[in-house]
This record gives sequence, C-alpha cells and structure tokens, in this order.
Amino acid sequence: MNSKEEILARCRNSALPKCDMPALDDILAVRYPDPLAQFITATRAAGADVHTVEPGTDLNALIRSLCPDARQIASNLPEVTIANRNPDTADGPQSLNGTDVGVVRGMFGVAENGCIWIPQTMKEKVIYFISEQLVILLPKSQIVHNMHEAYQRIADRHPSSGTDAFDDYGYGTFISGPSKTADIAQVLVMGAQAARSVTVLLMPE
Repeated sequence: MNSKEEILARCRNSALPKCDMPALDDILAVRYPDPLAQFITATRAAGADVHTVEPGTDLNALIRSLCPDARQIASNLPEVTIANRNPDTADGPQSLNGTDVGVVRGMFGVAENGCIWIPQTMKEKVIYFISEQLVILLPKSQIVHNMHEAYQRIADRHPSSGTDAFDDYGYGTFISGPSKTADIAQVLVMGAQAARSVTVLLMPE
C-alpha cells in the first residue's frame, strides 16, 4: 500500500456516521409583529437611509433633495424624469461609468436583514453597482419576514405581485445597504465594490 492509498484508507475508516437532514418544516423561521418597522430598523443598521414617501410627493424633487450634488443620474423608470442616463439605451456598461446616482426598483424587502430583491429589469445591470449612490424604490407593502419567505417568493409564481419563477430571471440580486468591507487591517471602507450609499424610498401603493 502506497502513501496515497494509506491516507484514503484512514479517511474511510474514520468517517463519521451519516445523519439525515432535518425536515425544513421543523425549522421555525423568525417572524415579526410589524415586518415593515423591523425592515426599516434592519436597513438602517446595514448603513442605508430610509424614507417613507407620502402619496402626492414629487418623487423627482425628493430624489434631487437627497442627492443635491448629483450630475449624472441613471434610471429606466418612467417616473424618474430627472434621469439623464438610461441603462436600456447605454452603449455598453463602460458608458455608465461616472454615474452619480442610480435609481432602481426593488420587488420586495426582507424584514430579517434589510435585504431587497432586485431582479434585472434593465439592459445594463451594472447600474446596481457602478453608481456612487443607489436609490431603491420599494413598495412598502411588499415586505416578507425572513429569507425563507424571500426565496419561496422568488421560486413561486405570484400573479398578484408580478413575480416569476426563479429560473425565469436572467439576473437578480439581494442588496442590503451600501457596499462595505473591513478585510484589510479591520478598517471599514464604504463603497469598496459598489455604491457608497444606499437610500430606500418606501413607496405608497
């Protein structure tokens, strides 16, 4: 027996007994008495800003007040008329470099951790990450309690909310707060891989 065979034999002889996976029905996911309030708390804890938009609010004026120094605003949302860049008509992702603010729409939020599910609804998804500031429009009624519900919602079809089966998505991502890392010297750096700041606008129905 050579050394390789000896090592493999030892591994086989020291294998742990097999255990059945627990039934998912036996795992109790966290739930909240007020998921919207918990979502706001979790989102702010992740470093994002949150504003509740009242009916009749001038959305474009609100975005401008939140991002007064922005010169290049990118969005394909029809209600965002102050945008001067469109990810649907951009000449490749490189042309969106230098975007100050990207305005996108989230499908639903997760109270457990402040994540927002954002499926690709534009040609150039780079806008989610290349923008210095990211503004996410999110219907305040579309909040689930936990990630179990979030993945179930992505996987299922919900005609009332317009979601599709997960396999139908070309791309989608969960975003929770601005990009940040503390890998190097334990120094927190904001905007290391994506937006330096994230603002969530909770939209009325």
